[in-house]
Amino acid sequence: MTVIICEKNSSAQRIATILSDGKSKISKINNVRVYDFERNDTQYKIVGLRGHIVNLDYPKEYTRWKDDNLRDLIRTEPIKKIQAQNIISVLKKLVKENNNVIIATDYDREGELIGSESLDQLKLDVPNIQAKRARFSALTKPEIENAFNNLTELDENLSASAESRQIIDLHWGASLTRFISLASKQHGKDFLSVGRVQTPTLALIVDRDNDIKKFKPEPYWEIIATLEKQIQFTAKHTKDRFEDKTEAESAHKKASGSKEAIITKIKKEDRQNWPPSPFNTTEFLRAATALRFSAANAMAIAEDLYNNGWISYPRTDNTVYPRTLSLKYILEALLKSDEFRKEVEEILAQDKIIPSKGKTQTTDHPPIYPVRAAKKSKLNSQEWKIYELIVRRFLATLAPPALEQTAKIELEINKEPFKADGLKIFKKGWQKYYPYFKIKEKKLPELTEGEKVPVLKVELLDKETKPPKRHSQGGLIQEMDKLGLGTKSTRHEILQKLYDRGYVSESPPTPTETGIALTVALENYADTITKPEMTAILEKDMFEIAEGRKSKDDVIKESQDMLDDVLGILEKNKSEIGKSLQEALASRHSVGKCIECGGEMVIRSSRRGKRFIGCSNYPKCNLTYPLPQQGKILTTSSTCNTCSAPIVKVINKNHKPWMLCINIDCETKKNNNFKKKNNVGKAT
Repeated sequence: MTVIICEKNSSAQRIATILSDGKSKISKINNVRVYDFERNDTQYKIVGLRGHIVNLDYPKEYTRWKDDNLRDLIRTEPIKKIQAQNIISVLKKLVKENNNVIIATDYDREGELIGSESLDQLKLDVPNIQAKRARFSALTKPEIENAFNNLTELDENLSASAESRQIIDLHWGASLTRFISLASKQHGKDFLSVGRVQTPTLALIVDRDNDIKKFKPEPYWEIIATLEKQIQFTAKHTKDRFEDKTEAESAHKKASGSKEAIITKIKKEDRQNWPPSPFNTTEFLRAATALRFSAANAMAIAEDLYNNGWISYPRTDNTVYPRTLSLKYILEALLKSDEFRKEVEEILAQDKIIPSKGKTQTTDHPPIYPVRAAKKSKLNSQEWKIYELIVRRFLATLAPPALEQTAKIELEINKEPFKADGLKIFKKGWQKYYPYFKIKEKKLPELTEGEKVPVLKVELLDKETKPPKRHSQGGLIQEMDKLGLGTKSTRHEILQKLYDRGYVSESPPTPTETGIALTVALENYADTITKPEMTAILEKDMFEIAEGRKSKDDVIKESQDMLDDVLGILEKNKSEIGKSLQEALASRHSVGKCIECGGEMVIRSSRRGKRFIGCSNYPKCNLTYPLPQQGKILTTSSTCNTCSAPIVKVINKNHKPWMLCINIDCETKKNNNFKKKNNVGKAT
């Protein structure tokens, strides 16, 4: 008998179905599903884990938060705690019957560590386990058959890389979080979380917010002429932006004095607009967030699609299809889809299919692509949108380039120089299959040099510069990738943590008062923590562990030395950091003005730990309001349209944020119309 260990029950079920040709039997041992079948005269039993079965933590004596043990946290060896004892018990029982094991977890750092963790636990009871590794990038019959026919060894370097990340993140997160929380007197549920990757990412958001707030618009002027020959078209003064109003008015007056323009130069150019590169994780998340998915939700859906055999593994840096991947086989599989059949037939009808390429080529996993045809009726609406995005990107990468013609026209109006640009699309090419990227034609009439064209009007437009835009979730993940913050597997999780901890809200991510206060305090007194350089060094080191060029122990030691230096800086500035945070965080408890006395309405806690809102002028003013006891409360600048009471935002994990008028006696709220009018919810 051979025991196969998978990362999740869903992948265990699918692998069992593939290897047994659908003939596997399901039983339960200790409430754990076991898939049983015979193949090539060998009995197999497959068990799915629940991700990591081991959790790293500090020994009991370090679980109490104290100022005097922060340095010890840096050097203390974490202990391992079993998270799924029932699954380990079942695996031990099965392995005792036969010591042959195949690890079939996801093939990446985390998957390798999950497999290694389970083996280490089994070896405590069965030291002579014979373990092999099945590596695959998709839960399809060809991939799984090939993986199990070509078993290999566990990659100890890959596993060590993942374990080093766990240890390093625990050291940084625990010591820095405890320091900041103790310094600011933010204990219990209100503790302030600081992390090696999380904090520099938050700083990117806060710094952009600061740029927006400091931005001062500056005026400028544009001159636009409207001309006509068969169709109306516009031309812009070649200066683009006039920063001097007098100069702009002079040019406008001069151009307005003529009713015709002279075409002085025409330049036309035919070009090919090449298809986009295949999806890696970063590009996939950028595209998915543009469709209004959160990065975390998009990745969760992609993982479900992978585990159910619809797409390839979604955690990859690769943007080049490997030569071993049969693109024609995938296209023929997609012919079974009613939704994409016609477009797939068009791709297959090409004389030669030449896929596009990106700049990154790796050997672990191919780019993200569909592995079989799904029916819209078989997936929920969100799953279908993500699946369709991946299918259409795949088709676009195999389609021909778009054929376009650009036109650049130079003209004069009363000797003032103007320009007009045109774009004509002769053949849509890949754009036909990928509607998420649209290029609009800009039509110009047929013109000749020296020709005179009637001018209908010349306008002087008053404009002003705009502040920089906030980072979108997809843009932020791209920036993290560029700066070496996190990995393809963790960036969306880091971003979600910032939301869950109340450091950012809204979309695009906008920092809350808490997020701003924490970042400003650290930037003022320990800016090393908020910059990406140190984290990028450690990320590079962990990559080199995976490549076998560095040892886990050496990288952990390097990290400990870095953290020791950082903690030294923090301790020197503890008083200033604590004071800065306490002053800044005090404002986050104020939700607005009291409607009775004009005082500040502040979030407070009762003796029983129940939170409520009360007036700062208590006991002179005893106005209070109840609050929901679950979720984070964020202040807003909004007030109720009916009663003028402040409105707060309530954020619960796994639920959409909702707005709440704090006044329980609000008449509109009583009539159940308040939520509809103001998009708010009820207190519970």
